[in-house]
Amino acid sequence: MTQRLKLEVVDRRDFVVGAATAAALTALFGRIGNASAEDKPPTFDEVYKKILGDKKPEEGKVNIELPEIAENGNTVPYSVMVESPMTDADFVKAIHVLAPGNPGPTIATFHFTPLSGTAKVSSRMRLAKTQDIVAVAELSNGSMLVGKRTVKVTIGGCGG
Repeated sequence: MTQRLKLEVVDRRDFVVGAATAAALTALFGRIGNASAEDKPPTFDEVYKKILGDKKPEEGKVNIELPEIAENGNTVPYSVMVESPMTDADFVKAIHVLAPGNPGPTIATFHFTPLSGTAKVSSRMRLAKTQDIVAVAELSNGSMLVGKRTVKVTIGGCGG
């Protein structure tokens, strides 16, 4: 008895689709299998300590404007302004906006130079729950300023 070997020809399009699917599944399952503590977002305390280092921030000179009550945590408008002359010798290098109650506490970091004119930013953020918003200003002389403001969120924006 002789057996016949049947050979099917796969066209190029089916081969490319199959290879792409296999690569995507391999990447997906490999990523899920390698999930570790490194993949979790840092806590507020970790982020705050990384920004400040061993410096003690001064309160004041950081003005945070945001609504007292946010009816929807998906889009909460805010602005942060730091009182600074913004000269070559004395200026705000960065403003870090943090939300301790969010799963990932870092909202944004804004960088400035003396040419910025003023250290003021406006944007929108997403908040999971009622919490204090913290803004840390990093000055050119190495000192740090901090400001806090509470916002009450009635509908959570980060899955809440």
